[in-house]
Amino acid sequence: MTPRAADRARYDRATAHLDAPVAIVDLEAFDANADDLVRRAAGKPIRVASKSVRCRALLERVLARPGFAGLMSFTLAESVWLARAGFEDVLLAYPSADRASFAELTSDPKLAGAITVMVDDPAQLDLVDRARERDGLEVRVCLELDTSLHLFGGRVRVGARRSPLRSPAQLAELARSVARRPGFRLVGLMAYEGHVAGVGDAVAGSPLRSRAIRLMQAAARRELAARRAEVVRAVRAVVPDLEFVNGGGTGSVQHTAAEAAVTEIAAGSGLYVPRLFDNYTSFSGRPAALFAQPVVRRPGVGVVTVLGGGYPASGAPGADRLPVPYLPEGLRYDPQEGAGEVQTPLLGSAADDLLIGDKVWFRHAKAGELCERFEELQLVEGDRVTATVPTYRGEGRTFL
Repeated sequence: MTPRAADRARYDRATAHLDAPVAIVDLEAFDANADDLVRRAAGKPIRVASKSVRCRALLERVLARPGFAGLMSFTLAESVWLARAGFEDVLLAYPSADRASFAELTSDPKLAGAITVMVDDPAQLDLVDRARERDGLEVRVCLELDTSLHLFGGRVRVGARRSPLRSPAQLAELARSVARRPGFRLVGLMAYEGHVAGVGDAVAGSPLRSRAIRLMQAAARRELAARRAEVVRAVRAVVPDLEFVNGGGTGSVQHTAAEAAVTEIAAGSGLYVPRLFDNYTSFSGRPAALFAQPVVRRPGVGVVTVLGGGYPASGAPGADRLPVPYLPEGLRYDPQEGAGEVQTPLLGSAADDLLIGDKVWFRHAKAGELCERFEELQLVEGDRVTATVPTYRGEGRTFL
């Protein structure tokens, strides 16, 4: 029996009492992935990206482990909810225009002390001030650095379009603006190198493309390490007591941790290890989060149909955004139908061994987005479900 076949047998036994669709997290794999992130971070604390987990119980579990400290949230409303739930260090990774949540933040000392908001434009500070319902509470602020790689004199850009702040002078200027402004305190810098951390460098069947990605990423790491160090020096000249400099992502943990200017690493997807991480040479993890759909039809030889399953991930549309049939091994989508809203035909010789009611296990393309489809996660240890915990959705929270 192959290791994957053994996992399938365990998951089927663990969930035999549950009807599919069902989502699980293999706790042994989850914890092993957490240990691997800590190893690669080489002593620097890891701030957990909540969007990649979207389950409070699992956020609490990983933060209880050595090497992890603090959360990185994705909306201000989520930040407020997490802080009220007892999480004491929440960095909002994206600027917000949520006036109601800003009013709540600036009127509650507990929230103001726990949450750090992201800023890359003075207009965002104006929005906070207009939302204030009382004076006196300082808002903790983090500035974001654009990490994209500019080639050929800026004519080619590689990387996400995030912050407009790129140069040390630009970051220092905004730092001075925050420092002069009553009601705000600059505490951190963030730089997410998505074109390094979020892009696999071993594309199946494309050796030339893979080589080009590796060359791009090596150049990007060199350029960003030098520029990030300059930015940190420039900002610390304005705010010497800066609390943190955040960088990284699951795909670049060890590289970012090697930079002296960086004090903490952001990561989260590496806890679940979705299918997008199959294309990385820098690390390998154990798939920990899966979902199962039930076989409901057997249309012919080498074909089964499962209920639903059309759960595409965000990002540029493409086949790599679809969940992948994982267990049993050897199943693939029908190219004429793909992953469907209400049914998904699957092809392959493994289909002939499946019966009506059997489970087919899938891996989602990305990490936490799986939790937007399920209200509960079944936590599996060995061949047993040892706990059932709600996702954000299960707690009635859908922030985006």
